[in-house]
Parts: sequence; C-alpha cells; structure tokens
Amino acid sequence: QVRLVESGGGSVQAGGSLRLSCAASTRPYCMGWFRQAPGKEREGVAIIDGYGSARHADSVKGRFTISRDNAKNTLYLQMNNLKPEDTAMYYCAAHPWVECSISPSTRFVYWGQGTQVTVSS
Repeated sequence: QVRLVESGGGSVQAGGSLRLSCAASTRPYCMGWFRQAPGKEREGVAIIDGYGSARHADSVKGRFTISRDNAKNTLYLQMNNLKPEDTAMYYCAAHPWVECSISPSTRFVYWGQGTQVTVSS
C-alpha cells in the first residue's frame, strides 16, 4: 500500500504559477498527476517514471513540468502561465509497474485525496 498526500493547491489569477507536491510513503516506479473539473472526465496531466523520464499532456506542454525527488519520495508539478481552464481538482497517482504512461489511468492503483486549483480570469 502506498500513501499519497498532495499539497500546494490554491487560487491564482490567470498567468500565475503554483507548485503542487505529493509526498509518498514509498517510492513507486511510475507516478503522475491527473485532474478532474466539475462535470468533466478525469484527465491525465503528466507522468514520470523512476528514471525521470516524463511525458506531459498536450494541453499543458510548455506550461507544466513534472519532476520527482526520489531521495524525498516526493513528486512535484510546477504549473506556470495558468489558465482558467486549468481549474480542477488535481490528484497524485502511482503504480509499481515498468510501463509508465498517462493512459489508461486505471493502471494507477494508488491515489491521493486531491488538491484544488482554481484559476480566475
């Protein structure tokens, strides 16, 4: 069992920045960030494997950066140039398998409780 605890969400104006953190109780191989806005399906934002190889969704490329500190068992998501459409609950997720991709999200068996990000125009 892996425990994931997110932090760093909040309210910002469009164009602002936030940094999300996810503290893990162990060091799962594949970790990622997902988000879900009210009335919308859950969306994969970015994933990173144990070697630091990362992939980002097209909707956030060039604005968001996922990273991890294996020594601290912590996952990060640096979000710059935030837009109102980025408003959502952001979740940290993880799984232990080598194949690390944004989809399907059902491969991610460990989930945090989420942290709210609200971007106003």
